[in-house]
Amino acid sequence: MVREPLIDGHDRRISDLRVSVTDRCNFRCQYCMPAEGLAWLDRGEILSFEEIERVVRLLAEMGIEDLRLTGGEPLVRRELPRLVAALTKVPELHEVSLTTNGYLLERDAAALAGAGLSRLNVSIDSLQRDRFYAMTRRDALPQVLRGLDAVAAYPHLRPVKVNAVALRDFSELEALPFAQFARETGFQVRFIEFMPLDADSAWTPDQVLTGEELRQIIHAVHPLEELPREPSATARVFRFADGEGEIGFVNPVSEPFCSDCNRLRLTAEGKLRTCLFSMHETDLRGPLRAGASDDELEQIVRDAVWRKELKHRVGEPGFRQPARTMSAIGG
Repeated sequence: MVREPLIDGHDRRISDLRVSVTDRCNFRCQYCMPAEGLAWLDRGEILSFEEIERVVRLLAEMGIEDLRLTGGEPLVRRELPRLVAALTKVPELHEVSLTTNGYLLERDAAALAGAGLSRLNVSIDSLQRDRFYAMTRRDALPQVLRGLDAVAAYPHLRPVKVNAVALRDFSELEALPFAQFARETGFQVRFIEFMPLDADSAWTPDQVLTGEELRQIIHAVHPLEELPREPSATARVFRFADGEGEIGFVNPVSEPFCSDCNRLRLTAEGKLRTCLFSMHETDLRGPLRAGASDDELEQIVRDAVWRKELKHRVGEPGFRQPARTMSAIGG
C-alpha cells in the first residue's frame, strides 16, 4: 500500500529512519555514558521485533526509504539478524544498515550478511589500544578490528564506514593514523563532532574539535578533494587527491545540516523523535499495544512529523541539552 509521503512543517520530505533496538551497551564511552553505566529499560518496555517491523512497514508506505538499526549497541539484542532478515524484505526500503561498536561483529558478520544487510557503520575512536581503552573503558580494539576483517569477507556489505567521535586534545593525534587506515583498507573513515548528548551533561563548546580543523591536519599530509554533497547527507566527504580512498567529516556543531534534514528516530521503547535534540517525544508503543489501526498510527506520526524542529539550536542562546543520552536515543 502506498500512502502520502511524510512532509514536515518546513516542507522537508522525510525518508530516513533510525530505529534503536536496545538501550543496552557493552561499552562505556566517555562522550556517552558514565563509567558505571545507566539504568536499562526492562525487557517488556522495549518494542518486540514484530512491533518494530510493523512500524517500519507503515513508515515505508509513507516514504521512508533508508533504515538504520542502532542502539545502545544493537548486536547485544538477541537474534538481531532475524529482525534484519524481516526488514530487508520490506519492498519500499532501498537500504537497511547498522551502526555498531563492532565488539560482536566477528560473531555476527556472516549472519548479518546472510540476512541481507546493506552496509555498516562501525564506531572506533582510536587505532591505538591504550587510547581506545581510555575512550571506551573497554580493552576491545583487537576484537573490533577482527570484526572489521570479518565484514571485509562480504563485498556486498559496502560501503563500510568507520566513525570516530572527535574530541579536542584527543583526536588531533588520531587524524593521520585514521587517514592512513582509510587509504589502506578502503573503509570510509568519518570524524563526528562531539555533540551535547553525554550522560554527564558536561559538554562544552571548547571540547569540540571541528571537522575543518581535522581536515586541515590531514590535508597538509594527504591532499584532499571535496566531493559533491548529496541531498540530506550528514557528512562532507573528501577523496584523497591520489585516488587512495575517502574520508568524511560530520559537523553538526560547526556546520549544521538541518536545512534539509530528512530523519526520524524511534527509541527502543517506541518513542518517535523528530530531532536528536528534541525536547518532546511521541509515544507509538502505547497505541500499538492498545490495538491502534495502521490509519490511526499514521495520523499520530503525521502530526508529530508536522511539528519537526527547524534546527537543533546547539550553540544558540537558550539551548537546552535533552535529558536522554545518545545511547538512549539511538544514533
